[in-house]
Amino acid sequence: MENVLTVGIKYPDIPHYELNSSLKELELLVATAGGKVVQTVVQNRVKPDPAFLIGKGKVEEIAQIVKNNKNIKTVAFDDEITPAQQRNLEETINTKIITRTKIILDIFGYRARTKEGILQVELARLNYDLPRLNRKGIWLDSQAGGIGTRRGPGEKKLEYDKRVIRDKISELKHEIDFVRKHREIQRLARKNDGVTIVSLAGYTNAGKSTFLNAVLDITGQNTSKVYADNKLFATLDTTIRRVKLPSGKFALFIDTVGFIRKLPHQIIAAFRATLEEITESQYILHLIDINSPDYARQEQIVTDTLREIKCENIPLIKVYNKYDLVDIKPKDNNFYISAKTGYGINNLLHYIDKLI
Repeated sequence: MENVLTVGIKYPDIPHYELNSSLKELELLVATAGGKVVQTVVQNRVKPDPAFLIGKGKVEEIAQIVKNNKNIKTVAFDDEITPAQQRNLEETINTKIITRTKIILDIFGYRARTKEGILQVELARLNYDLPRLNRKGIWLDSQAGGIGTRRGPGEKKLEYDKRVIRDKISELKHEIDFVRKHREIQRLARKNDGVTIVSLAGYTNAGKSTFLNAVLDITGQNTSKVYADNKLFATLDTTIRRVKLPSGKFALFIDTVGFIRKLPHQIIAAFRATLEEITESQYILHLIDINSPDYARQEQIVTDTLREIKCENIPLIKVYNKYDLVDIKPKDNNFYISAKTGYGINNLLHYIDKLI
């Protein structure tokens, strides 16, 4: 397990609780990627430093920490850094410098299972790495993963130059466009059949896959369960299940990738074909982990992301999951469920049935 020092920046417009939540989430991402946060450094700044993002004095402080603690192999920034800033930081701190985006891309790299997922992750990774090549055209990190020695899908220990990488990006886009067109044909067929599409959206680890399994259990379709785990980004690949509603009607429930703070734009762009499944649905179930102390902020992040992918006009049903773990009174017009125990799911299915 690789020891990691994390770095956060407190800007005037960012509340302390938001910064703390973001850094805790970064720690979870590091753990998911196989590392361990041993120290966190925070700097107050009015604006980013053009050369280092953080101040030169703080960079030298981090360099001294790393020098004194030989076990720290990686410094992870919670905010994005430019390629030039990364080079300056690596030269001064003399260790591997990565960002939240790089960690998320690494996690996606070893969680993707289907061909489509692997293509999407590789496209996102190449778009991220392309501007980070040095003058000789060699990977700054020699193709190693962000934390540890894990390698993402399709990574090869070759010294790509920018032209080769751009060619590869073009090739991946072509393959993903083929997948996208295939999805469009499938969606058109479903539309012609009059099948109602219900998409599941939510913050990562909100319990979407567990919820879908609970629905399949309740409706007697437990032979088609999906993979679920208590991890960030446990599932990336789109899952579609035909669900029998109480009236006997059927609807397609679609589970897609979870959202997160500062979701890299490379991921949103690469997973466009997957996220389009949400844009074509008739209803969106927004699953919210009400047991999370940060659930209100997570709810807002998902809402903002849905708006970003042009889903704001699709009817949205708020579903507060993990209700068995809290002691609060339900509010009117919202659904409170436990995907783990099955509580409240029947009522939700009856409501969806009525809508259809």
